Amino acid sequence: MANVTITPEKGAQSLSLTNRWDKIFPQSAQVDQQKVTFKNRYGITLAADLYTPKSMKSGDKLPAIVLAGPFGAVKEQVSGLYAQTLAERGFVPLAFDPSYTGESGGEPRNLASPEINTDDFSAAVDFLLLQNFVQDGQIGILGICGWGGMALNAAAIDTRIKAVATSTMYDMSRVFTYGYNDSTTPEQRHQARQQFNQNRTENARIGVNSTFAPLPDKTDASQPQFVQDYVNFYKTPRGFHPRTVGSSTADSQNGWVNSMPLAFMNMPLLSFADEIQVPVLLVHGENAHSRYFSEDAFKKLTVADKELYLVKGAKHTDLYDNQAGKIPYDKFEQFFKANLK
Repeated sequence: MANVTITPEKGAQSLSLTNRWDKIFPQSAQVDQQKVTFKNRYGITLAADLYTPKSMKSGDKLPAIVLAGPFGAVKEQVSGLYAQTLAERGFVPLAFDPSYTGESGGEPRNLASPEINTDDFSAAVDFLLLQNFVQDGQIGILGICGWGGMALNAAAIDTRIKAVATSTMYDMSRVFTYGYNDSTTPEQRHQARQQFNQNRTENARIGVNSTFAPLPDKTDASQPQFVQDYVNFYKTPRGFHPRTVGSSTADSQNGWVNSMPLAFMNMPLLSFADEIQVPVLLVHGENAHSRYFSEDAFKKLTVADKELYLVKGAKHTDLYDNQAGKIPYDKFEQFFKANLK
């Protein structure tokens, strides 16, 4: 990548990173890609892929976009595809692995945290602000699926973020606490807390964190369609990646730590969405089971420059890759070009 020189962030630890192309999508002839590392406020070093247009010349400054998601995915999947495509359209995108997952650091492995994962976005902003090829202060973020809620949370606290977009957004606090369509009763919530805390006690007793695979290894007609869609993505050649939690099997140790949902059940991610003061674009599939997350988040937003864009005929995983040709890249391009200048 001869067109940019990276300014490293002080204090980042050395990580073991692969240099081969192991993405689920083909490499673009119009874009350069390289691995970079940076640390968050908690001292965890994150791994990311930086994408830049090959047409970029020395001295050029371009607007930048930070990307992450879906929940349980890695940068070699959905966020990387979005990032490479946006680089083709004139941006400098940075797709990162959240703390504790993928090639990023952090122990124990495969943990998620509403606070730490929100800070991961801000840590990426830290890194980009150090780079002389990034247009001064013009940094946006794009969160996909579960990292959509984290992105909105980051935009509510980090005033350096100039625009925020989400795609097929999940509010992970809400779904862990109340279940899909808020169907969980108070008694069921209490029982869930009891189970997760029993898991925590057992993990302390044995000194090892037990894990769970978020998806079944196989599907059948008795399961909800969206579960079948997830399995069709994560556990088939379409979206499988060995480092992702979503692709873990029931007999592996690559699943989520089995007490992980506790933090989300006690820390609502969108509590301060009404205080976001930068432009917001919420993109969701018209036929997605998760559509209500974006619709309700849109209602919470008080900023005047907000838009809820529904992709006609699209379901949730249609916005993970472009197999169905549903990802509205033109919409994202227009949004970020209008607001990062």
